[in-house]
Amino acid sequence: MIYLKTAEEIELLRESCLLVSKTLAELAKLIKPGVTTLQLDKVAEEFIRDNGATPPCKGYCGYPAAICTSVNDQVVHGIPSEKQVLKEGDIISVDLCTLKNGFVGDSAYTFCVGEVSPELKRLLTITKESLFKGIEQAVEGNRIGDIGNAVQDYCETAGFGVVREMVGHGIGHKMHESPEVPNYGHRGRGPLLRTGMTICIEPMITLGRKELCFDEDGWTTRTIDGKCAAHFEHAVAVCRGKADILSDFSIIENVLNNLN
Repeated sequence: MIYLKTAEEIELLRESCLLVSKTLAELAKLIKPGVTTLQLDKVAEEFIRDNGATPPCKGYCGYPAAICTSVNDQVVHGIPSEKQVLKEGDIISVDLCTLKNGFVGDSAYTFCVGEVSPELKRLLTITKESLFKGIEQAVEGNRIGDIGNAVQDYCETAGFGVVREMVGHGIGHKMHESPEVPNYGHRGRGPLLRTGMTICIEPMITLGRKELCFDEDGWTTRTIDGKCAAHFEHAVAVCRGKADILSDFSIIENVLNNLN
């Protein structure tokens, strides 16, 4: 069942999503060679709690951490670890949620660790651009397939792989609500988009093959060919004419620009 939100509920959801963006911005200050992903997790959890929220990822189906940290060929759901030390040239996707005022915020951003290769920079650029291609389709009267088709067409035309097994989702009182939002599909197919729907659109795009495999921890997914993957995610509210983006990358990118 797809739960339509009121304007008041969307504002509460926006507050949670903006806290996610602010948390990612705090982590942006720390991401550099020599930092462990467990350090990022500890900072994120403390920041979330200091801002009157809780990290709903922690304990979700047994997940042990407050955030997901996926490095290089890890696509999503990488578990922070003291053993995972960031190196020059890595890329790291950080995906996290906050629970505040009864609503879950969700967003993800892929960061460069130091200077990365032109190939990886292009992967990140195309993945982020594809997210906004998908968001352009998240308007009343379109269908879920219009979103996925926009992402798929943009990324595959650029020569990248589009992950099938992991998809976006509805968002609200729960972290994962209906409908599922794939990053592939056919225009004009899937559930009808209506004002009040709130969804997470999250392209997961690879340098090579689109297939995934799981680590023994049962959470971490990797590209089957060992090539890098990127992941960007926004939570949006479906509206007439233009989607309302509830999370905010500019908060993160203002920090990144000041660091450079």
